[in-house]
Amino acid sequence: MSKIFCPEKISMLNHPHINEVMIQEKIAENPLILGLGDLILKDKERMQPRAGRLDLLFQDPETQRRYEVEVQLGKTDESHIIRTIEYWDMERKRYSQYDHCAVLVAEDITTRFHNVISLFNGNIPIIAIQMNAFKLGDEIGLVFTTVLDEVTLGFVDDDEEIKETTNRDYWIERGTEKTVKMADDLLSIINEFCSGYELKYNKFYIGLSKDGQPNNFAVFRPRKKGVNLEIKLPYSDETQNKIVENDIDDIGYMKRWGVYRMRLDENDLVNKRELLRGLLSQAYKNSE
Repeated sequence: MSKIFCPEKISMLNHPHINEVMIQEKIAENPLILGLGDLILKDKERMQPRAGRLDLLFQDPETQRRYEVEVQLGKTDESHIIRTIEYWDMERKRYSQYDHCAVLVAEDITTRFHNVISLFNGNIPIIAIQMNAFKLGDEIGLVFTTVLDEVTLGFVDDDEEIKETTNRDYWIERGTEKTVKMADDLLSIINEFCSGYELKYNKFYIGLSKDGQPNNFAVFRPRKKGVNLEIKLPYSDETQNKIVENDIDDIGYMKRWGVYRMRLDENDLVNKRELLRGLLSQAYKNSE
């Protein structure tokens, strides 16, 4: 019969043979231990203009999302939280084509600083991970536990109380009459497989409604030279490959919202109609 035992928990900060660089190396060797998925390492000790070095930068190979990771032994403190957010902000401004998330990894995330971090969450995508070390004989094991996950944001029309209703003329002014007509054309594709839907003109997007009830499995944002289409679908390699193979102008998948984003022109609505119909139909089925 196997023996059951409790390993000894130790302090990494006070251990004579453990330092922050060693922990960074272990995370870099095997990012899976963070529990954020199968990430790839983009950089270590990444220089930031006039602001020191970012410990670790990871990227999700599927969604292209980037994670700015800061590691600290011992308790979290004000400067570490500020530095984590500062590096996240610098990276997202320099590489705005990617979605970014700040990750704070610390040995002891106290209740006080858990509350402080919680204040940012929802406005700043931030994850807090507590790491513990356990000794068993001559070996030391690391355990990483997410104690604060980022807030999952509702889709664009989930909060009906804060939306602002506009009209067609508002969107013609923001885009053009031609690009708003493209939203009409996309609506006609939708009504081929689920009749009765109408466009719902809101301040930040054109949504969908049926019998007065919103169902934004897709939203449209007319621009001066086309229309941005957002389709709510779980990420899959198959879907991503279809978009790439059909030469769609892919703006990027937004993991936090579960949304594919693409930029369309008039030719796309003709030449890529079957692809768009398939994606929209799949999104509709998922929304039922």
